[in-house]
Amino acid sequence: MCRHVRRTETPVTTTPASPAAGAGLVPDLAAGELADLQLRRLRRTLRHAYDNVPFYRKSFDAAGVTPDDCRSLADLAHFPFTTKADLRDHYPLGLCAVPDDRVRRIHASSGTTGRPTLVPYTDGDLERWADLVARCLRAAGARPGDRVHIAYGYGLFTGGLGAHYGAERLGCTVIPASVAMTGRQVRLIQDLRPTIIMATPSYLLTLLDECERQGVDPRSTSLRVGLLGAEPWTEEMRAEIEQRSGIDALDIYGLSEAIGPGVAGESVRTKDGVHLWEDHFLPEIVDPATLAVQEDGRPGELVLTSLTKEAMPVIRYRTRDLTRLLPGTDFGFRRMERIRGRSDDMLVVRGVNLFPTQVEEAVLRTDGLAPHFRIVLTREGRLDRVTVRAEAHPAATGEERRAAAGHALARALRETTGLGMAVEVCAPGSLERSSGKLSRVLDHRGTDSPHTSRPDTAAAPGPIR
Repeated sequence: MCRHVRRTETPVTTTPASPAAGAGLVPDLAAGELADLQLRRLRRTLRHAYDNVPFYRKSFDAAGVTPDDCRSLADLAHFPFTTKADLRDHYPLGLCAVPDDRVRRIHASSGTTGRPTLVPYTDGDLERWADLVARCLRAAGARPGDRVHIAYGYGLFTGGLGAHYGAERLGCTVIPASVAMTGRQVRLIQDLRPTIIMATPSYLLTLLDECERQGVDPRSTSLRVGLLGAEPWTEEMRAEIEQRSGIDALDIYGLSEAIGPGVAGESVRTKDGVHLWEDHFLPEIVDPATLAVQEDGRPGELVLTSLTKEAMPVIRYRTRDLTRLLPGTDFGFRRMERIRGRSDDMLVVRGVNLFPTQVEEAVLRTDGLAPHFRIVLTREGRLDRVTVRAEAHPAATGEERRAAAGHALARALRETTGLGMAVEVCAPGSLERSSGKLSRVLDHRGTDSPHTSRPDTAAAPGPIR
């Protein structure tokens, strides 16, 4: 379990668990005030990690730095990175920085490969987490008294409980639906009339499909805002969701290793990307290949340092999310451009870098296709083969129309990626639906005979190149 530490940090002052006046308000800090606050919190965090986590003491010593060497925010670049592999290597709780009796809850990453990443929380961590999610909800337009339908998974995954306590902190009424029994959730939305829904974008599409299957017009429901996260999604998917549902579809960003959902949130007034809550997290963008820090506006991998976490501070954590930092618009914090993919989700096909979001954008731009697809990778001899299985839209009846949609998608994919891909247009409803985070890639290049169920393609034309 957690180590008995040699020094105890003074906890950050927290607010009560009940709704409080001003909950969710974004602090109005001048640039100089924010930088001063960040530096104070950064120096304290570095000291807390160095004194209480043997991994960080060894890592800092190997890099030839100590917490006292951080005299400006720019000095953070001299400190070593932390990776998910470091967390897994110290499983279960080797990076915990507080005694066992201060740990109040343990969550885990939602990853499905390797050892899970466990994340402990103190009372203070849980209070701040609720505050940050309340901030995201308020930025999205939620107010005390709103009903919030939470369709994130509950349990070790941070999505459900993070959203739950943040909504309660703001003073909202929570409907903890989770991701089970999609058909019943449609009924709950009709009967309880929530105004806000929190879910992954792929599961919200599943809910919209179920509404239509039941003969319910998604635009007729009480929902007005969707706060969507936990997986990359595109502007094309935002347009698809908003057109079908009539809601404002907004982004919320987070990761378990940092705290969970609530690291950044999007404003309903601007809808131009999430604002990072820089009073609690210090962001950097680095070149994924060289790890050199990039200037604002240049693309790269997001690196986060926590500024207020007690149980498990993270120093220069490589998120693997690809984005860039932009000036703030609605708030005084910088924005983060929509995640374009992950450096560890990048597929290398015949020497070309391919991201699932590129395929998603092409599918959503193609008439006659529904927003459901899979990417299947196989190997023929020494060559990689990519097949995109995309569902036909229910209105796209007839083989001729589906064939036209398949040809259009194949052309769009070649134009945007430079790769020739086979396209299979599947029957409506034949691809597996999401019940949480959705894996869109089936990589069989390392297997001789893939054992995976095939969707119904009887009504579809053969593969198109």
